[in-house]
Amino acid sequence: MADTATTGQRLSVVEKVGYGLGDMAANFIFQTMVMFQLAFYTDTFGITAAAAGTLLVVVRVWDAIFDPAMGVIADRTSTRWGKFRPWVLWTAVPFGIMGFLTFMTPDLSAGGKLVYAYLTYIVLMMVYSANNLPYSALSGVMTGDLGERTSLSSYRFVCAMIAQLVIQGLALPMVHHFGQGDNAKGYQVTIGIFSALAVVLFLITFSTTRERIQPPPGQKATVKQHFADLLKNGPWLAMFVLTLVLFITLAMRGSVVPYYFTYFVDKPSLAGLLGRFGANPADEGGLVSLGFSVFNVLGTLSTIVAIFFSKALAVRFGKRNVFVAGLLGTVLFTAVFFFLPAGAVALMFASEMLRQFAYGFTIPLLWAMMADVADFSEWKTGRRATAIVFSAIVFALKAGLGFGGAITGYVLSLYGYVPNVAQGASALDGIRLTMSAFPAITFAICAVCLLFYRIDKRCEIQMTDELTERRKQYAPQGA
Repeated sequence: MADTATTGQRLSVVEKVGYGLGDMAANFIFQTMVMFQLAFYTDTFGITAAAAGTLLVVVRVWDAIFDPAMGVIADRTSTRWGKFRPWVLWTAVPFGIMGFLTFMTPDLSAGGKLVYAYLTYIVLMMVYSANNLPYSALSGVMTGDLGERTSLSSYRFVCAMIAQLVIQGLALPMVHHFGQGDNAKGYQVTIGIFSALAVVLFLITFSTTRERIQPPPGQKATVKQHFADLLKNGPWLAMFVLTLVLFITLAMRGSVVPYYFTYFVDKPSLAGLLGRFGANPADEGGLVSLGFSVFNVLGTLSTIVAIFFSKALAVRFGKRNVFVAGLLGTVLFTAVFFFLPAGAVALMFASEMLRQFAYGFTIPLLWAMMADVADFSEWKTGRRATAIVFSAIVFALKAGLGFGGAITGYVLSLYGYVPNVAQGASALDGIRLTMSAFPAITFAICAVCLLFYRIDKRCEIQMTDELTERRKQYAPQGA
């Protein structure tokens, strides 16, 4: 069983980096799904946009059952390694295998392709839950110090952003390189490499982390009681809705970026901008891949810079206030894309860098605030169920991922998108709106959700102090 220690436990850099590598591993698969899954299904595997959108929604129904159940299982797991760490170990290899299989393109009929897509995506999402839910809950039991949690989340998301940088900057060029015109082959080799890396990184996370915070001794709440506690937990409800809408937004906008570069961005203008820096791709496919990659790499670098300032700003102004400010900046620079013509490529790149910088402040705060919500529940009820708190949030994340991709698929279908041909004015409008106005609106809704999150800086301090005193009372002597 994991050892108990004081809630003020400071974490070593090795442990923080080791924990962060777990999210780097997950993001080699997760970011691939956000950025390329819909385009892969429609343009490479041969599934219609509407059918792909329906697939992403239907899988969420199963998630609504599986994710809370996984939370209950994780909270009731008891091993010499703790409750949550072993799940990172047990799911490492299955995660890599399913990531690879999801981007395979077996030669099947139209119906067979749909069945294959449903099966692989459902199993991948189950493995994702069994891995990422305990992994996320792990941050809530490694330390009870709120400053250390924010620091831990910063390490986590610097690692995640590095993975995002690799996916956004190298994935399409790798597909182009390994495929040599055969995107199906290119995806298989590329995802195979990323999946293998993910397995190795998960094993490092397991070996370098420890669990320290235990539920109050003698806690015997039922599953029903734990879920009843959630529904009475105002900050948890605010975070659930925020996470759902936020990941709808991220998936919606992320999945339309490849379409935006392929069909909307003016190619001579893009070639002119890249040419100033000595880049001269041989064909249009290479031009689009390079432009897409540079666009995302510059944005992600801006995000990483902002993440480094997130902890200091949160300590000074409180997590909630910094989160709101970051979202409002994101709304502004997302909306800018609505006004940019196809040839304004330099402005597109500059606007994306500013947008990602504003959003970067929020990234470590989301998961640190979820751990705070688990503390809030324990503070108010005397019962702790870290994984159950996180399970519904992870479900919201996955539901947002699915609904966001589905919305993009439905919007493209509604506006008359046809794969692999020049798009008409209506389809281009759909792509442009999904890149700008639609996500700006949903980012604004996220900011409104935080008005209902009542854990401000004063509450954080009071809650931490009182929980620290409680835990000292039942910590074993010498722990």
